[in-house]
Amino acid sequence: MSIKVSIDASGGDFGFSVTINAGIKALKTYDDLMVNFVGDKAGIENALNNNSSYSKFADRINITHASEVINMSDSPSVALRHKKDSSMRVAINLVKNGEADACVSAGNTGALMSIARFVLKTIKGVDRPAIMSAVPTLTGPTHVLDLGANIDSKPSTLLQFAIMGSIAVQNTENIKNPSVGLLNVGSEELKGNEKSQETSELLKNSSLNYIGFVEGDDIYKGNIDVIVCDGFEGNIALKASEGVAKMFSYFIRKSFNKNLFTKLVALIAQPVMRDFKSKVDPGKYNGASLLGLKGVVVKSHGNADVDSFLQAIKEAYLEAHAKITDKISTQLTRELEVHK
Repeated sequence: MSIKVSIDASGGDFGFSVTINAGIKALKTYDDLMVNFVGDKAGIENALNNNSSYSKFADRINITHASEVINMSDSPSVALRHKKDSSMRVAINLVKNGEADACVSAGNTGALMSIARFVLKTIKGVDRPAIMSAVPTLTGPTHVLDLGANIDSKPSTLLQFAIMGSIAVQNTENIKNPSVGLLNVGSEELKGNEKSQETSELLKNSSLNYIGFVEGDDIYKGNIDVIVCDGFEGNIALKASEGVAKMFSYFIRKSFNKNLFTKLVALIAQPVMRDFKSKVDPGKYNGASLLGLKGVVVKSHGNADVDSFLQAIKEAYLEAHAKITDKISTQLTRELEVHK
């Protein structure tokens, strides 16, 4: 049975030049994958014809025309109410109608969340969808949620996030019993505010592999599979990390370009730097999941290149293949029965 992924071909900073080529690369990777490119039909056809591999996969490619594009500057309300034939919305409609198993977009995050929630609705028992993404660590990826979709979440909502994140990681990373930590100002049991304490108690009484409170630096140690937090803290942690990475990259380049000697050292160090970049390259971890919806939706970075966007398609494929939505619904129902 094939896995069908709808791709918002017009979304992101680079549009067809990235989304079309990444989609064809994904078809090379998965024999049972079919893609439906959504956007301006003429533009998509032109981009496909410019890809030398198109003819090999033409029978696994569909095109759905959409007359509008959601801009990065569009508010969620404008996107939702006034652009009903946008490539993003049409791609999500395909999931709603059962014509696609998952959707991928590099477009406006707020618009994507609003439209996806309006069209697909949330799984029974889910208060709010959460954004989860992988981040590089010393030993491999750690998954963090929520990364900004929800502010001031209740303890019961954070429990839902933990359940959803655990199920997603279990099925996409092949980890039998993912460890779950709760982001806090300290790892000691008495640390944190009332919400942290209450959430921790809920997690202790769940069937999850809850290991307790974790601190910000634990995100990158690689000894925890899933880290749960409110979207306020999660987004700050994410943006701070991205800022540190940019600063680090800036100072390395500046140091290597000081003089002729440091430029020679840079040439010698190239293999080491390439290895380092391959381990922390954010493109390898591109693809944030919108968990809790009645359908798989994956958000790519807006400035993703072809290989980065490919990672987002892979995430969507894996979640659809593992039937993540059904599994979240089943386990969430079971957990909520326990906590009644």
